Amino acid sequence: MKPISIIVDCDPGIDDTIALLTAFVSPELNILGITPVCGNQPLERTVRNALQVCELGGRPDIPVFAGCFRPMLREPIHGQFHGKTGLGNTVLPEPEKVAESKSAVDFLIETLTEAARTGERVTLCCLGPMTNLAVALRMKPQIAEGVERIVMMGGAYREPGNRTMTSEFNMLADPHAAHVVFSSGIPLVALALDATHQVMLKPEHVAEFSRVSGRISQTLAELMAFWDRNDVRRYGSRGGPLHDPLVMAYILAPHLFQTEKARVFVEHESELCMGQTIADWYGKSGLEPNADIVTKVDAEGVIAFFLDRLSRYAEKAVA
Repeated sequence: MKPISIIVDCDPGIDDTIALLTAFVSPELNILGITPVCGNQPLERTVRNALQVCELGGRPDIPVFAGCFRPMLREPIHGQFHGKTGLGNTVLPEPEKVAESKSAVDFLIETLTEAARTGERVTLCCLGPMTNLAVALRMKPQIAEGVERIVMMGGAYREPGNRTMTSEFNMLADPHAAHVVFSSGIPLVALALDATHQVMLKPEHVAEFSRVSGRISQTLAELMAFWDRNDVRRYGSRGGPLHDPLVMAYILAPHLFQTEKARVFVEHESELCMGQTIADWYGKSGLEPNADIVTKVDAEGVIAFFLDRLSRYAEKAVA
């Protein structure tokens, strides 16, 4: 079976790092590039983090393209749960390579234009604010024809927000970009807090991941331990929600997820509700659905999936 061509648009980030490390050892995926954006940390740091994760994962062959250094219209905000560097207290290896000279936006435009021409469409994995993609779409809307689908982490529907009362961080960080992307007509799968809060990375899971993950075990355990929110009132248990990695799990093991179609609107004008995602579950708007929203997740199956994938770092040869 031919590998799925993907671009990983991200803002590493502890959970982005787990997602990338999973993708690196998944031969079903052909990773065309990584496009860091301003999000969990300023751009300079997210680019460096992406390069360090490539070094850790043994994938210096994957090009990294620096993206947008700020949101489309709003002032930048950054993550609250990833530590000063975005990678907790963990020190990752120094990268031997540097980012490509081409910008992420130019890379997206050129790659997706070629994909549209050849019919070899690309799946976009959006793990952070969607500024890079939105800017590319505003510059050349025709690139939408080169996208197979977007699988993204972001939003909150029936679940409350995690950065404000109404809004999830990725949507709040650049709501105008999210509005552009949700309005693009590109097929989209949305993994919102409604899905990610169903999969908690608990301390006992961290011990299991540390046991099976071979040469990255110490680093992975440190990252995962830092991710423990210790907020039983909010989440019902110790641990932290497995946000961004669920994008990779959805692409590689879709049978573990259930979705519902809905029209999604992104609030980008009201300060009180900025970044809120509203799903028209019952067709009140009269508009066709523009997203498949993940509503149910087999949490045990997802944890088993990641244990299997990350155990590949214990093998002698890592793909």
